[in-house]
Amino acid sequence: MQMMSVGMAIGVGLFLGSGRGIHIAGPALLIAYALAGAVVYCLMRGLGEMAVHSPHAGSFSEYARIHVSPFAGFVTGWTYWLQCIVGPMAELTASGVYMHYWYPDLPQWVPALIGLILLFGVHWVSVRMFGESEFWFALIKIIAIVGLILFGAVIIITGVTALGHGANLSNLWTSGGFFPNGGHGFFLTLQIAVFAFIGVEMLGITAGEAAHPERTIPKAVGNVIWRIIVFYIGALFILMVVQPWTRYTADVSPFVSVFSRAGLAGAAGIMNFVVLTSALSSCNANMFSASRLLYGLASAGSAPRALHHTTRRRVPGRALTVTTLAVGAGVLFNYLAPAHAFIMLTSVVSASGLWTWSMIAFSHMRFRRRLALEGAPLPVFRLPGAPWTNIFVVAMVVIVLVSLAFESDTRVGLYTGAVWFALLTIIYVVRQRVARVW
Repeated sequence: MQMMSVGMAIGVGLFLGSGRGIHIAGPALLIAYALAGAVVYCLMRGLGEMAVHSPHAGSFSEYARIHVSPFAGFVTGWTYWLQCIVGPMAELTASGVYMHYWYPDLPQWVPALIGLILLFGVHWVSVRMFGESEFWFALIKIIAIVGLILFGAVIIITGVTALGHGANLSNLWTSGGFFPNGGHGFFLTLQIAVFAFIGVEMLGITAGEAAHPERTIPKAVGNVIWRIIVFYIGALFILMVVQPWTRYTADVSPFVSVFSRAGLAGAAGIMNFVVLTSALSSCNANMFSASRLLYGLASAGSAPRALHHTTRRRVPGRALTVTTLAVGAGVLFNYLAPAHAFIMLTSVVSASGLWTWSMIAFSHMRFRRRLALEGAPLPVFRLPGAPWTNIFVVAMVVIVLVSLAFESDTRVGLYTGAVWFALLTIIYVVRQRVARVW
């Protein structure tokens, strides 16, 4: 549970997206990630509280159905599926960008297509192979982040490598100040920070299958929250202390850049391989979630029944195939618009993820209200400060949604979200009327 959640949440949002964030906001990006981390803490505590009280395999979509409305549950389930197929598109796009380190003229769509085919094969063979690959993928990225933090600490203390003389805490405020591009730059990076953390809620999907949820869920939630926040904030702090933020560029992973500028070409190549496997890791976990979610929607009658089918190895083959074909649209997108693909895709993921986050917050508020009406005691594992912490989450969701409207590429997320919501509304209304007739 912990490795899958870490694998979903630590990916291109940190390894590539942070480069664009540093380029836009400078050291102020640390505050954006801290705010996103605070939102994640509130979300996961609230989700964990509901999961301990009543574990459901459908997790947040099921809680939305029970505590908000059947329509909210329907939209949340399908929107999370959208998030889980667009997420891999962004990850595969990042893999194409990473390959430019070794092959600058390689078309971006080629590595994306190869990665998609390989991951489809891994998922098709068996669930065990997926679990093994995801464990090692996640472990590699964790080791890499810890290694970067230790490497930066050594540079700051000893002054070794070409970065040694310039590594100083003052790098956080000497190159234009802590907010070098003002509040506007900081505001625009909120979407980047939120995108980086989207996926951690995937932990809730496994809650319904956890043994002894009253013990395993609080432990998993606590460990995941603090590991992710420490990894993100710690890594970004080191990156902007060892050299001025102005030396990072938007289209190169800052993790690779820092080793290159340190004069460690071999280490930079190794780190580029690590961030490549990180992208595949997140894509791997997203495809698993999307195929299982589609299979679950089919079993609940919210998707065609034909998708409720498994192979002899107990793999939901039809749902996996449909998911893979949907993710394949990202390969086409990389062929048509490689320069804009990553930003546009991450904006769609952010918009859909923000819907899921808002539904978790609303569901928790209604859950608490139901307990109060029933006179039932609160669970031992609970979200502190509710409902104000839920209101904080919803307020941040609104602010980030507004930030998407300020750039043409990120506005794609708002447009896609509006069309998607309208489409789901029509499908739900038609489905309800057909059900009443029959």
